[in-house]
Amino acid sequence: MVSPLVFAFLFCLAAVGLVAAEKSDFCLSEIVRSDERIRSHGYPAESHEVITEDGYELTLFRIPYSHKLKNQNEKRPPVLLQHGLFSNSDCFLCSGPDNSLAYLLADAGYDVWLGNARGNIYSRANGQISLNSHKFWHFDWHEIGTIDIAAMIDYIIEETDFPKVHYAGHSQGTTVYIVLLSERPEYNDKIATGHMLAPCAFFEHGTSFVFNALGPLVGSPGGIWNQLLVDTELIPHNNLVNRLVDNGCHLSDSICKNAFIMFANGGYENANASSMQVLIETHPAGSSSNQGIHYLQLWQSHEFRQYDWGTKKNIETYGQALPPAYDLSKITAQTHSYSSHNDALCGPKDVDTLVSRFTHLTEDYRVPVQSFNHLDFIIAKNMKEQVNDPIIERINKYEGR
Repeated sequence: MVSPLVFAFLFCLAAVGLVAAEKSDFCLSEIVRSDERIRSHGYPAESHEVITEDGYELTLFRIPYSHKLKNQNEKRPPVLLQHGLFSNSDCFLCSGPDNSLAYLLADAGYDVWLGNARGNIYSRANGQISLNSHKFWHFDWHEIGTIDIAAMIDYIIEETDFPKVHYAGHSQGTTVYIVLLSERPEYNDKIATGHMLAPCAFFEHGTSFVFNALGPLVGSPGGIWNQLLVDTELIPHNNLVNRLVDNGCHLSDSICKNAFIMFANGGYENANASSMQVLIETHPAGSSSNQGIHYLQLWQSHEFRQYDWGTKKNIETYGQALPPAYDLSKITAQTHSYSSHNDALCGPKDVDTLVSRFTHLTEDYRVPVQSFNHLDFIIAKNMKEQVNDPIIERINKYEGR
C-alpha cells in the first residue's frame, strides 16, 4: 500500500498544479507515444507489432529515414536500439533531434528501430495470458534477451532484407544483448556491430543504495520477500502518478532530478532537465519483479548467471544445484563497450570484470568525463559528443562511410 505521506505529497502536488493552471497556460501534459514524439520533430514514424514464440506482443517503433536527407530510396542499414530496466523506447528520443541517438542515427542515414521489451507500457499484451495473471509476469531479462531481442532482430532482417542489424542498448539493454549472444550464439552472425552503453553484468562493487537496501531481502532465493515479490509487476506505470510528477517537473527541476537520481545515484551535473521531464511522462514504464530480483542476485553472488530459484528448482530447471553462468566467450560479434567512472549501478570495477571475461570484445571505451553517470548515457547535455558521436563513427566505419 502507498503510505499516507505519499498520498499527501501527491495531493499537494496536484493542488499546486491546479493553482498554477488557473494563473497561467500551465496544465498537466498528456502522454505522448514514441511514434507521435518522432513525428512532432518532422521525422516519419512507424509502429510495428512483433509476436514472440510465447505470445508476447512487442511494439517496435521505426524511423525509416530522415526527412532532412530525403533518403527513403537509398540503402539504409538497420539499427536496433534497446532500453534499460523500467524504461522504454522514449529513452532514445527524450533529448530531441540534436542530441538523442535515434534521431542522430536517422540523420546519419540509418533505418532506426526502437525496441520495447515485454511488460513495458508499449508491450503489455500476450495472446495466451492475461495481463492480470502472475503467469504474464513470469519472466526476467533472460527471456527478454533469448526471446524478445531475437524476435526483434529476425523481424527487422525480414522487413529490411539486410542480413545483419546494428545494435545499441543501454543498461539492461546491454544485459539482454550479452544473454542472447551467449545463449543463442547463432545470433552473432546477425549482428553487424554491437554497442553497450553502461554495460551491466557484474555488480560486486555497485554503490547504489538499492543494492544494500534490497539485496539482503531478495538477493538469495527462498526468503519470504522472494515468495511475495516473484512474478509480479515491479513499479507499475501509473498514469495519475506520472502526470503529477510531470506536473512537479514543470514547477521544479529538482523534482525531476531527484526522481531519477534516487534510483541511479551519481548526481546530475551533466543531466538535461528537459530530457528528464520528457522521460517522466512514460517512466517508470513497467517491468517484472523478476528482472530486479535477478540483478540483486548477481550483486549477492558476484557472478553473471541465470536466475537462482533455489537448489530444488535449479536442479529441475538446469540439472544442477546452482544456476549456470553465461559464457561470454561465445560472443563473437563486433562489440564496443561504453562505460563511465561515476556509474553507481554498473561501475568501473565491475566493467573491468566484464571486460576481462569478454573474450572477443572489440573496444573498451571509458567516457573521459569523470562525473558522467549511469543515466547520462540517455539524458546528459554532453552525451552527443561523449557517446553518440563515437557510436555513429564506429557504425560508419563498419559500413565503409
